[in-house]
Amino acid sequence: MKITYKPILLSAFASIVLSSCGGGAPILSTPIENIDNTPIKESPLTEAEAHNWGHLDLVKDTIPGMSVDKAYAEIIKGKKGQQIIVAVIDSGIDITHEDLDDVIWTNPKEIAGNGIDDDKNGYIDDIHGWNFLGDAYDEQLEMTRIAATLDTSIPRYAEANAKLEEDYQQALSGKQRYDQIYAQVSSANKVLTAHFKKADYTPEEVNALTPTEGSELATAVATAKFMYGNGITSITEAEEQVKGGVEYYADQLNANLNKEFKGRTTGDNPDDFNDKPGYGNNNVMPTKKSESHGTHVAGIIAAERNNGLGANGVANNVKIMAIRAVPNGDEYDKDIAKAIRYAVDNGAKVINGSFGKSFSMHPEWVRDAIKYASDKGVIFVHAAGNSSENVDVEANFPDDNVNFVEVSNTYIRVGSLAPSYGTKLVSGFSNYGKKNVDVFAPGSEVYSTTPENEYKAMGGTSMASPAVAGVAALVWSQYPKLKASQVKQIILDSGLAVHSQVIVGGDAKNVQPFGNLSKSEKIVNAYNALVMASQISK
Repeated sequence: MKITYKPILLSAFASIVLSSCGGGAPILSTPIENIDNTPIKESPLTEAEAHNWGHLDLVKDTIPGMSVDKAYAEIIKGKKGQQIIVAVIDSGIDITHEDLDDVIWTNPKEIAGNGIDDDKNGYIDDIHGWNFLGDAYDEQLEMTRIAATLDTSIPRYAEANAKLEEDYQQALSGKQRYDQIYAQVSSANKVLTAHFKKADYTPEEVNALTPTEGSELATAVATAKFMYGNGITSITEAEEQVKGGVEYYADQLNANLNKEFKGRTTGDNPDDFNDKPGYGNNNVMPTKKSESHGTHVAGIIAAERNNGLGANGVANNVKIMAIRAVPNGDEYDKDIAKAIRYAVDNGAKVINGSFGKSFSMHPEWVRDAIKYASDKGVIFVHAAGNSSENVDVEANFPDDNVNFVEVSNTYIRVGSLAPSYGTKLVSGFSNYGKKNVDVFAPGSEVYSTTPENEYKAMGGTSMASPAVAGVAALVWSQYPKLKASQVKQIILDSGLAVHSQVIVGGDAKNVQPFGNLSKSEKIVNAYNALVMASQISK
């Protein structure tokens, strides 16, 4: 799932875009209800709140988190429950990360490094999962692949071709704009760093300068002041974010939207489901530091809790099965379908899928795999997407239905919340849909693990999905006798109902009742889910 960059600042020289993808004891608790009169938090989030907002409580903290901390303090109280394997189908995962290394799944039936498929599952030395991408990372978008076939008989070929041309021209323009922005911001930062002899200079220090008009320093100060006036407090951080925009558009032009690009390295035919069984390799690590998406997602679910390090996961007794199948571009249907089946066949009880696309050449392969997971009693949690679209109307893959007739009773599609209770509750980028989105969860600016023992806030429905996967694992761990379909229904039914009006798709002119945006009309709440699970498990 690609991150979409959108303008949030305008200037005379350009638009600046910043990046934003064992049973427990009986519980005697009262569910959280009647939130309509909850006051709106006016003050900015503290650093502690920003790093943990998805775990906070709407009533106590006036922040629309999932009441995870409340659930641990008042319900779980140190109970570990039964261990749950959660498969993360994503980019590479840094399984050596200080906050993840103790929660990584190890295949008990495989002997490491002997070059033998000990467990006869078709994958040699799959110690911590499998890598269906091999050494590849950059990839085309699916519409690019469709257009590159020149096969007009493919469904939606004309639409894909037209969309590709439109997006390519936009990417060209975006790249030129970002190159100009980066040059100015980088130059300003270099000049100011040299002047102050430090990189962590403050807005107050810059605003106090009175440089000679027309000088290099005066130009740098003007650039910095403009950015400060638009809410940016660090020029160094802004430079890094703008650099991300440059790289984003470069990736689009060089790979994602390039019909000539060939990224696949596994030697199989991605349009033949049965070609070359066992393709890929057992290296589930990222190919480079910037391949951080999978590590971030894994941390949201399972970062080791209360160990004094950077982040806390939602679930406290899980093992992460790492499955690398999502490139820097659109995932192949074959890889995703096989990844889902791998997860199910090797013991995962919950699967997180923080990926998606608007075109699909073989949607039935993935849909059949989603049904396979459901039939085997496995929950599949999927991100709704970041296009600000109604996915009841606009195509979004994978899905669990044909014309709204579902093939799975364990599939959960998740929209994204922002840390602001009120009209801006729904993340501006989040997709939505009364029929095709099940529930909403925290997804904007979520703080979690990134490669090489680092941490970062990232935003997307890609972050909301693992939050829900974590709740599913937490509930199931405490109440393992529940069926997968029951855990899903508990998550949907126990959420907090929001009856207020919200801005939809980031468009201030599009204001709707929150209930219009999902099937459940609710935001996920771990505390309530555990309360309901305790009642159903009796």
